[in-house]
Amino acid sequence: MEVFEAWGYARIITPVFEVADVLERGLGHDARAAAIRFVEPGTGEIVALRPDITPQIARVVATRLAEVEGPIRLCYEGAVTRLAGAMGQREILQAGIELVDASEPAGDAEVLAVAAAALASAHLPETRLDVGHVAPARCVLDAAPDREARARIAAALARKDRGGVRRAAAGLPSQMATLAEALVGLWGPAAPTLDKARALPWPAEVRAALETLAHALALFAELADQPVPAVTVDLGDLRGEGYYTGVRFAGYAGGAPDAVLRGGRYDELIVRYGRPARATGFAIDLEALAQAQRAIGLAPPASAIGVAVHGAGAPAIARALRAQGLRAVTATSVPTASWLRGAGFAAALLVDECALVRADGTRAAVDPARPDAVVSLLEENACPS
Repeated sequence: MEVFEAWGYARIITPVFEVADVLERGLGHDARAAAIRFVEPGTGEIVALRPDITPQIARVVATRLAEVEGPIRLCYEGAVTRLAGAMGQREILQAGIELVDASEPAGDAEVLAVAAAALASAHLPETRLDVGHVAPARCVLDAAPDREARARIAAALARKDRGGVRRAAAGLPSQMATLAEALVGLWGPAAPTLDKARALPWPAEVRAALETLAHALALFAELADQPVPAVTVDLGDLRGEGYYTGVRFAGYAGGAPDAVLRGGRYDELIVRYGRPARATGFAIDLEALAQAQRAIGLAPPASAIGVAVHGAGAPAIARALRAQGLRAVTATSVPTASWLRGAGFAAALLVDECALVRADGTRAAVDPARPDAVVSLLEENACPS
């Protein structure tokens, strides 16, 4: 959230559940199917736990912020809840941004730069942004003669199965079938992949989309803070094909088996709530990010040293220690070493004994009237809290 706010994004808090009809106006088919609904006891209305935060922000932008001139920069963090098949309902912790009414491709470049900065703040190795555009794959899929053929082509593209794409696309016009098969290989380092894509006989709207993507990546290179993650391009990635309208991307990092971040342009969402507006953004899966950090042995963020104060004048001493940047509580009984460890405190300050008792059981003499001396002793012998 500090990264988002440093880039000018204002924090917004949205409700955990909303009236189902209103919320679902901004959801795609899969998200609507994943929404958990119930009857709100006070009103009798059917409400839904949010499976996605972006539609809620779209509603706010179109209503409460209707008179606010764009670009509008908003960020959020919170839980979304989705039905997950045999797994039952699943709560996912997210943090993300939405950039509304910024020009294209400058807005895409800014969101990519914020995504890169967010990945860097996690201190994970081997970070990579995989970027694409929905236009090439959508062009191929829209040429399918029917829904079944479209599904077969999409499934084969998702597997990057060249033979499967060739068979599924047999009913397409010959040039489109060639393009469908070519999509399987249009992934890899950004510049050569884009050059390979430009050499193909795409319709004019797809060629324009490829230039938009190239321009966005060039602007991203200017905007992004160092260190910049590796950038690859995948024009055959179909995830979000029915939702995104332009540049889409995913973020990867060492220690994570799948993407920890996903986003892209969704120009057709906010208008469903009454405001025609372009928009782009992304969401980070915070649990996936934390799991990746644990997988590589990265220590969790360090919290301030904690101390429990017991004895005469403990409230005033605890107040002084908090002013020094410590976590300090007043203990009504003498804290034990096992309690300190379980509660996440480094030590107990026993005022009447002028002693500091650490969570490992060791003791040291200290003057409780000198908060700086207590802090110095704790920092010299800091115990993980």
